Amino acid sequence: MVSPSSRRRAVEHSCKHWTISQRRSCRLMGLARSTHRYEARRRPGDEGLLKQIHAIVARHPRYGCRRVTTLLRRSGCLVNRKRVHRLWKREGLRVPVRQRKKRRLGHGENGIVRRKAERPNHVWSYDFVWDETEDGRQLKILVVVDEFTRRSLAIEPARSITAQDVIRILERLFAEHGEPEFIRSDNGPEFIAKAVQAWLRERGAKTLYIAPGSPWENAYSESFNSRLRDELLNRELFTSVAETRVLLDDYRRDYNEERPHSGLGGKTPAEFEEAWRASNHVDREKSDAHRSPRIDDLDLGRASSTPELAGVGLS
Repeated sequence: MVSPSSRRRAVEHSCKHWTISQRRSCRLMGLARSTHRYEARRRPGDEGLLKQIHAIVARHPRYGCRRVTTLLRRSGCLVNRKRVHRLWKREGLRVPVRQRKKRRLGHGENGIVRRKAERPNHVWSYDFVWDETEDGRQLKILVVVDEFTRRSLAIEPARSITAQDVIRILERLFAEHGEPEFIRSDNGPEFIAKAVQAWLRERGAKTLYIAPGSPWENAYSESFNSRLRDELLNRELFTSVAETRVLLDDYRRDYNEERPHSGLGGKTPAEFEEAWRASNHVDREKSDAHRSPRIDDLDLGRASSTPELAGVGLS
């Protein structure tokens, strides 16, 4: 107990618990009464200096007090190393003894870092998940997700899914939700097929192919796939494709409308989308005005409900 702060605490403790006077307690502790009553005053420039120190520590967590002082001086800040050390100790800063390794998200041109969804229907992502039925035959499941709202748009199971099947599923989703501006995927043969690329180009949706061997650049699909496998696929034994489709549809409804999402502040994807549209004054009907006409609207002899196709039928 040699520092003034330690002796000051001892004086306060003895006065409170031993009911002795401050004068006697200071004499016993070898502390001047003026030192005990002294209140430190913060210098007016400390706040700005603290911001610079925290900025350096956030960028270089392995830098110590002396190196931070050197960087401050190199940036043009005339500061005493004792002042930096005092602020360093006051803020409780230190170099961590142990640290966890972190994985870089990647900076690919088409990854989630540079191409981040900013609104509904801005960026979709799709991927495949594999499973099998009770008889050992494979199940190939196509998963489509809206990256902004985290809404699961489709979970389509089949024994085999080709490029033409992908086009058929996307055509239905475009009719229901409208065309996205971008659609992100890996470099699977079904996604890079010329037929799929030509069809998407015709519909005005741009493709975002992540770098080979970089699944973290398609993080939203990977996250959804892991939840799907943990919460359903690993728990159910499927007997047929039809049963799988029913269970996956139930899971998709529950995921969109009942399951709270930690990344959305505890809201469900449906609640988050409705709150976003309300706060941005976006009407769902107006935002979906660019939807493609449904096939039902083109039935023979029936006028289309789409204004541009009124009176148009198939001959």
